Amino acid sequence: MMSVPYHLSVASPDAPSGPQNHRTVDRVTQILEEVTYRPGITFTELARALGAPKSSVHGFVRGLLAKGWLYEDDKRFYLGPAIYGLTMASGQMRAGSVTQQDLQALHKATGCAVFLGVQAGDHLIYVSEYGTDAHTGFAAKTNIRRQLLDTAGGKALLAEKPDAERNRYLRQRGPDEAELVSRFLAEFRDIKRDRIATSTKHSGTQYALATTVRDLSGEVVAEITLVGSAADMLPREKRLRKILLQHVDAFTAPPPARAAR
Repeated sequence: MMSVPYHLSVASPDAPSGPQNHRTVDRVTQILEEVTYRPGITFTELARALGAPKSSVHGFVRGLLAKGWLYEDDKRFYLGPAIYGLTMASGQMRAGSVTQQDLQALHKATGCAVFLGVQAGDHLIYVSEYGTDAHTGFAAKTNIRRQLLDTAGGKALLAEKPDAERNRYLRQRGPDEAELVSRFLAEFRDIKRDRIATSTKHSGTQYALATTVRDLSGEVVAEITLVGSAADMLPREKRLRKILLQHVDAFTAPPPARAAR
């Protein structure tokens, strides 16, 4: 048998032997990380954080905006719907301590479609769902960015904001959202008292109940929404509210208490 020369049996010193840094990938990754940890960052702040020429950063940012990885609002940058869309499409949970099993259990207890949503800038993004029908599920996955004031989940998240932040957001709404602002202000006290926000869609035929999800430190990280027909949900709304709060409160319970749920 012919022996293999030693110099042919080992990797060439010029060949990559594992993960390698790439300047373009590194730059794009850093942009996404900066926006993740500093939502609302300005372009000037972003260029300074990267230590790169503004012309170079501008090209990367434009490309990320075009593909939906970032979105810009009032000259500030936030994670775009593409990232959350991937999360929802894969079924992987990344909001607080909520799992797919949690959503399944809540659906089983209520018979309603269940959505998990997070805030991205001025919008609510659904990152996972369980128990939707073909129409509801398709709508959620093709229109994943929703106005906060136009959804039960968005109103629940907004109600938990510090007063100054919430008031600043409301003042920035345009004339087309004036009615939504008035409606939210009229509902605000009830949302704070009951921890539940509501909304109706499709000429009152669809109903939604939502509340916020907190992490183990008590910070609001997401929202959970129950969605169904108004004819089904309204007669048992009191019971549905109780079940929703019980399940969401259990999300941050110690493991033994959670397992016993």
